[in-house]
Amino acid sequence: MQNHVKRKNLVIFDMDGVLIDVSKSYREAVRQTATFFFNSAKASEQLPKPLFPLSDLARLKQSGGLNNDWDLTCLVISLLFAVLPSAPPVLPKQRCKDAWQTYIQTIQNTDVTLLAQYLKAHSYPLTSLLADKGKQINAFIGSLYIGDVGRGNVIKQIFQEIYLGHELFKATYCLDARIWHDEGLINRETVLFDPEILGRLAQNNILAIATGRPAAEAAYPLDHFDLHKYFATVYTLDDCLEAERIIFEREGRTVSLSKPSPYMLDIIAHAFFPKNCVQDEVGHCYYIGDMPDDMVAALHAELDFIGIGAIFNSPDKFRQKAELRRNGADYIIEKANELTDIIEIKK
Repeated sequence: MQNHVKRKNLVIFDMDGVLIDVSKSYREAVRQTATFFFNSAKASEQLPKPLFPLSDLARLKQSGGLNNDWDLTCLVISLLFAVLPSAPPVLPKQRCKDAWQTYIQTIQNTDVTLLAQYLKAHSYPLTSLLADKGKQINAFIGSLYIGDVGRGNVIKQIFQEIYLGHELFKATYCLDARIWHDEGLINRETVLFDPEILGRLAQNNILAIATGRPAAEAAYPLDHFDLHKYFATVYTLDDCLEAERIIFEREGRTVSLSKPSPYMLDIIAHAFFPKNCVQDEVGHCYYIGDMPDDMVAALHAELDFIGIGAIFNSPDKFRQKAELRRNGADYIIEKANELTDIIEIKK
């Protein structure tokens, strides 16, 4: 008699907004970076505090096509800057010489009175600006978002200093912080999934993580909250960037493998299941995410992934639920323990 071996399900988690609450870390770092960016401008004291609601930022994030929170921050600042008179053109030689000096001189000569008036007049200023301006990045703002930390990327460096804090920033980049000398917002993060639930899921399923975080920033909360033991593998932004580099060197073409690309889901699935297998041989595949891009990635993965939208601490659950459904979510969960019910039903 043939023995029937039960195939384990593959359950892949996004990290931010799913495993880890980032409303007071990454999301607040976006807002704090935008606030700091205009601090030295004329009439900056007129700007509202906070600069905009986090619910407004959530709408912008849910619009999709933003690979990470650095891209989100750049777009936020670009939209806000669009309210102001255009900045003088930035010559490439001038910018390469000292991007920070170019940034400081330009902002110090910029009057933000119109921006303050706009922000105070709109309940959702970012949403309004997105509808009016689209996602086109202003040339001056784009010039401050080139390269990496320590190599002229002013926007990314401000964000990283605020998010990591001065000690972790220095340990990560071997640089002293320029603008932020307090504790990082990363220390405000909390766990959204009860470890007991993760332990139960890990007993009969293969758990993994596919996140847009850099590897070091993914490892930090996993180590801090002792979550590593539940996951068979973790794929991060670093893995996508390395694969993109290899493709460019071999084929001479530039690709983006970050979500909504299904690259991470495919590479994780094929690490555990043969490429020539059929779906019935591998159990079910799940991806739990909180953004429309997560559901798009699940929808276009090589294996038949079940997309589960998580809206644990959304500032606008109705809107987020609609966007997740529109982009292919098979299920929506509002509490972490609902995940075990879905997986048990599908077994």
